Amino acid sequence: MITVVVADDEPMVCAHLRTILGSAGDIDVVAQAQDGAAAVEAVIRYRPRVVLMDLRMPGVDGLSAIERITALPEPPAVVALTTFDADTYVIRALRAGASGFLVKSTPPEDLIGLVRVAADGHTVLSPSAAQRLVALSADGRERGDEARRRTAALTERERDVLAGLGAGLSNADIAARLHLAEATVKSYVSRMLVKLGCANRTQAGLLAHEAGLVAR
Repeated sequence: MITVVVADDEPMVCAHLRTILGSAGDIDVVAQAQDGAAAVEAVIRYRPRVVLMDLRMPGVDGLSAIERITALPEPPAVVALTTFDADTYVIRALRAGASGFLVKSTPPEDLIGLVRVAADGHTVLSPSAAQRLVALSADGRERGDEARRRTAALTERERDVLAGLGAGLSNADIAARLHLAEATVKSYVSRMLVKLGCANRTQAGLLAHEAGLVAR
């Protein structure tokens, strides 16, 4: 069972998401929260696999809550909720450790599938959205220079794997693209996350975009 915490200051949004996710036999919304502080408390209490986190909430906002949650031992996958996909708050959420983001208007069937993807540890972020968000970033040039510095020490194969993460590919897809065993790709990813100081695949994928490793 995929346990989920939904955090949004609009009760109607929480109810809507709970209804949609509750229709899936393998998903259970174990708690709702109306602000970031309550979301952190719910995560500590219920230890969900996935958190859907609104970014703009009164009191403790979603960004602060994401930072607190991703700093916990064995944190859940946190997916940012936003009204529109050009929200500059989203890139800050990804840098804070979010696994991706969903637009609140996402169709119900897609929402269920994407929650399952997040629960499996994969990125919930399309490459086109990542490119758009990086382009919107006010500190884009500075971040690009920093990203290139951080990735300069990678081997050519590691850069290829990192580019695959930026393209939103799974380990199996990267393995097929590079003609490697899936276990080998998994090892590359694990080592690179440590080498680059990234908390998860999403941060590494975002770094790949900032470094210009993903084809446009």
